[in-house]
Amino acid sequence: MSGDDARAVREIEEGVQRDFTAAMSYGDYLGLDRLLSAQHPRSQPAQHDELLFIIQHQTSELWLKLMLHELRSARALLTTDELAPALKRLARVKRIQEVLTDQWSVLATLTPSEYAEIRPFLATSSGFQSWQYRAVEFLLGNKNADMVKVFDHDEAARAMLAELLEEPSLYDEFLRYLSRRGYAIPAALLERDVTQPYRESDELVDTFAAVYASPTEHWGVYETCEELVDLEDNFQQWRFRHLQVVTRTIGHKKGTGGSSGVDFLRRALDLTFFPELYTVRTRV
Repeated sequence: MSGDDARAVREIEEGVQRDFTAAMSYGDYLGLDRLLSAQHPRSQPAQHDELLFIIQHQTSELWLKLMLHELRSARALLTTDELAPALKRLARVKRIQEVLTDQWSVLATLTPSEYAEIRPFLATSSGFQSWQYRAVEFLLGNKNADMVKVFDHDEAARAMLAELLEEPSLYDEFLRYLSRRGYAIPAALLERDVTQPYRESDELVDTFAAVYASPTEHWGVYETCEELVDLEDNFQQWRFRHLQVVTRTIGHKKGTGGSSGVDFLRRALDLTFFPELYTVRTRV
């Protein structure tokens, strides 16, 4: 064998597993037979770009599943005053958010003409109906009881959202953690109806202002505040990127799920999870 030929081939090492008749393979462990057969294009005649659209959204749902796993864990760790591992979970969530935002660049390769060929086959399906996305919003504090009703057709999804609606958000648990640590947290926030959207508290801004005035004295809390701001900032970047991609793909057409489309998405940019952590910046 010549030198060029030798460089073109990597021999399989002797100890590499080759027989999987009785051993578990990579595909077995990941369930790739089910995962890779879960794409069912509906366009007739078949449109090349529909597979892109399906995989884009399926992979997003997988990342959302992991995000929910990490956020639930971070919230649970706060209830037992384990701040350091909770922050580790949030650091991972931020990386997941970055991947989700970057993915919009792939979907943005779909031109208006190409999307128009597959849009009729989506019928009334829409990303608005992603129950995992709504679950993430509920965990972060954007509660909306009306959203639960959207999933009356899906018993498991409805039950999960109804449960999260009744549970404290990540921010609620952070405030309870701060109260246990001796920080001045208004009783109204600690006893609030957690099924309702969160409302900003001027008193809490005062508490955070003291933290930001002396970061070294409150380092763990200060770091957590900044992690939460990072998380919200990433979420807003995801929302904005979504808005951009929809705008360049369908303009101002109505959404497939019946929403006003771009205008509906733009209003989401006004939502905030942790309002005091932004208001306090005017006081620093």
